[in-house]
Order: sequence, then C-alpha cells, then structure tokens
Amino acid sequence: MRYAIFFTPRAHDPLSIAAASWLGRNVFSGEATDPPAVPGLGMHEIAFHTALPRRYGFHATLKAPFTLAEGVTEAMLLKQLMRFAGTLSPFDIPRLEIGRLGEFFGLAPTVPSESLSYLAAAVVQEFDSFRAPLSETEIERRDPGGLTAAQFANLYRWGHPYVMDEFRFYMPLTGPLAGRDALRFEQSLRAFFDPVIAGPVEVANLALFVEEERGAPFRVHSLHPMGRVSARKIA
Repeated sequence: MRYAIFFTPRAHDPLSIAAASWLGRNVFSGEATDPPAVPGLGMHEIAFHTALPRRYGFHATLKAPFTLAEGVTEAMLLKQLMRFAGTLSPFDIPRLEIGRLGEFFGLAPTVPSESLSYLAAAVVQEFDSFRAPLSETEIERRDPGGLTAAQFANLYRWGHPYVMDEFRFYMPLTGPLAGRDALRFEQSLRAFFDPVIAGPVEVANLALFVEEERGAPFRVHSLHPMGRVSARKIA
C-alpha cells in the first residue's frame, strides 16, 4: 500500500469531469469513463497516450507516493491530514493552461503562484515523518543520473526530486509525445479543456490518494477541506 497527498478538484467540478473523460477513468470511483469525441484524434490513440496519467488519476503532486514509515498507521496519517488541512486557507489559481513539461502535456498555472509553492513545501515537510525511507532500488528507479544536484539532494532528503525550489504545479494529461503527434495533441487538448479552465480554479482541499498494491491504479481515498470548519460555515 502506498499513499500520496495530491490536489484534485471536487468530484463534480466541471474540470474533474472533463479530465475523467479525457483520461478514461474517474479517480474518485475508479470506474472507466466513455472516451471523448475529439476532432483530429482517434479514441484508441487517446487511450494509448493517456495510459500513464490514467493510472495516477487527475491530480497535481504535493507529496509524492510513499510507503508508511514503521510504526505509522493509516489512521494516524488521516488524523494529521485532517488537522493540518484545517490550518490552511483556501485560495484560487487565477487560471490554468495547457502546458508542456518535457515531452508531456498537462495543466499548469499561467503565472507562478506563491500560494501553491508554499502549500507544496508545507505538505512535503509536514508529512515527511510519515514516509518510509527510500530503498536503494527505489532511488535507482528514479534515474538519479538524470537529475541536477539540487534534485538529487531532494530525492535523498524528501523522497522526491521535484520539491521545494524544484517544485512545479502540474496536472499531467498525456504520456510522452513528440513531433507531429505532439502538435496534434496540443491543439486538441486546448480545444477540449479551454471551456473548463477559463476561470479561477479553487484550491480548497488536500486529497489523500492510495495505491492498493504496486502498479495498481491510484484512487481518491478522502478529501480534506482546507480552513477551519467554523470559518467554512461562515463563508
């Protein structure tokens, strides 16, 4: 069993519904979804090029997947996550856009967000004691030879290369794409997602994801609203 702390919109948010259709799986229910009709792309090629993000579900990584440390239980993790989320204030991402990270496409903020960077760093630090140390095999699996010095240090210290100053908020939507396929998918992604990313995206919860066994699809275990209950009721 592995756990991860991600951001994902609520289940009935239009962005969640669109992403579930695009990826072919609802990360809340775990059920397969009907493939979208996207001009210029066949259903089979969409399914092929979304296989990798489909397994993880629609999300942005805050605390990368980890195994619980010795002596730590799921109940302890849930209790702390609920408490910690209550100390945070919800905020908006002014707008997301289709962006490219290497050979991958996904959603990213149009401008940098200090609130997102703070949230990610706080989650990484707060829950690091819940994480079992990486084995040498797990470290090698992350291809340390391809990392910068800062990323390599993060991998050893925090269990993931892309944290702290290396963090980038990103919601993956494809596997690697190159050449003409990349251009076609970029155009189709923009046409498909632009209607649901025209306005602000609310960051109002932390999502606990679980992987029942190594290689199994991740799913949402629970959403933990940000902000104290009394404040949320007043709002």
